[in-house]
Amino acid sequence: MSIRYPTAAFVLAIVVAPAVHAQHHAAHAATTAPSQPAPKATTARATLAPPPDAAPSAQDTTDHPIAEHHMEGHDMRGHRMDGDEVKSGHPPDHDMSRHDMSAMDHAAMAHGADQASGHAGHGMPAGQGADAHAAHAGMQHDATHPGMHPGDLPAGAAPRTAIPALTDADRAAAFPALAGSHATHDAMAHRYVLIDRLEARGAGEGAWDATAWYGGDLHRLWLRSEGIVADGRIDHGSIEALYGRSITPWWDVVAGVRADDGDGPGRAFAAFGVQGLAPYKIEVQATAYVGRGRAAARLEAEYETLVTNRLILQWRSEANLYGGRDDAARHLGTGLSTVDAGARLRYEVTRRFAPYIGVEVERAFGDTAAFRRADGLDVQETRVVAGVRLWF
Repeated sequence: MSIRYPTAAFVLAIVVAPAVHAQHHAAHAATTAPSQPAPKATTARATLAPPPDAAPSAQDTTDHPIAEHHMEGHDMRGHRMDGDEVKSGHPPDHDMSRHDMSAMDHAAMAHGADQASGHAGHGMPAGQGADAHAAHAGMQHDATHPGMHPGDLPAGAAPRTAIPALTDADRAAAFPALAGSHATHDAMAHRYVLIDRLEARGAGEGAWDATAWYGGDLHRLWLRSEGIVADGRIDHGSIEALYGRSITPWWDVVAGVRADDGDGPGRAFAAFGVQGLAPYKIEVQATAYVGRGRAAARLEAEYETLVTNRLILQWRSEANLYGGRDDAARHLGTGLSTVDAGARLRYEVTRRFAPYIGVEVERAFGDTAAFRRADGLDVQETRVVAGVRLWF
């Protein structure tokens, strides 16, 4: 009886021990590699096995979660580790039972080499991880940033093709030499004719006021004329021919001659004066005249108010003075002779043509007023006028 019980225990140990060992090994495999897929058939792996000198695949270089696991104490005979035949280069039918792997240390294996280099799963050999990481760090990452197109250079990068330096030949091609001198617009001659007033002012009476010039920006020939027509003939009128020289962007000096015609003998004067645009856009003409034993002066001012872009109200005044001695033949006395003031509202059908209506008041002073009283004329007159303004 004492012999039978040890024998039964020995037999039980022989039967149970392999099963316990297999269960323990299965639990250990599930703990150390929970994310590993189920092993495939050996025959399927044999067809995918690379040559011995091939680089490991991404699956083979995946780092084990427990890197310090020791295989000591495990008898690896009869066991095959999934993927070992691929990493070691042994054929799938190679029997690992002849190798004593009891002293194998997983910590010494290069499973985590790729993970340490920051490229786990890239399938690079362990010895090349550090070099590949250094090369990857030197790449121009900003070339692929969002918003950039393929082929664009990053900011601050040198151009692919260097821009050549500007040469004298390039300048000569861009600015060829012109015959004579460079073309300038101020040397060109222009012309302008303005009939500011062409109007009817009562029964059988009318008036005109016109200006024209020809020349450039600095030098011009000016023609000025104004007068009154009564009963089909010129009551009094004048025409002036002047040379004008620009002295500022807004003012010209003029000098020339003036001729008077109409009722009475004609008169001639030398003329000189200024004309231009005063502040607040007031157009001014101031001219003095010197004749044989006589002198005269005329001062004109105009201002325009834009009611609309086409409806314009023009304010106008004019004063005439005479000096020396009275001109009884023309009914003009010395001193302040006459003052005209009026307003005309015009509508510009086009910029060149504008009909208008208005009112004007004229007043005589001094000896000129005395001559009018003697002739039975009014000293002051108020007229309604209508006419056209045009230029070309």
